[in-house]
Amino acid sequence: MAQYVDGFVIPVPATKLSAYRRMAQKASKVWKDHGALDYKEAVIDEVKSEFARSFPEGIKAKSGETIVFSWITFKSKAHRNRVNAKVMKDPRLNEMCDPKAMPFDCKRMLYGGFKVMVSI
Repeated sequence: MAQYVDGFVIPVPATKLSAYRRMAQKASKVWKDHGALDYKEAVIDEVKSEFARSFPEGIKAKSGETIVFSWITFKSKAHRNRVNAKVMKDPRLNEMCDPKAMPFDCKRMLYGGFKVMVSI
């Protein structure tokens, strides 16, 4: 069975990165408690490339923003749907999702669900 991944690219103000990390640590527990296989949050470290557009360019990062690349791994798309349905009902997630308290602009977050094509 092929795994499934939800992926995110998020511009986060550098001044709010600590708050984002705290939120992500709490969110990771929620997803893992409901069955996600893996949960990763990574902050950009290198952006120079001679052959591709960088994440900051692609997402049109503003001055003072950094980029977080995140992914959650599931057994399958059906498994993802079951896990996410439980996550969305979890009061711990709702406590974190006050739009006024978010450490980033949700409208600028990029998201996609991906079928794993290669896994070694």
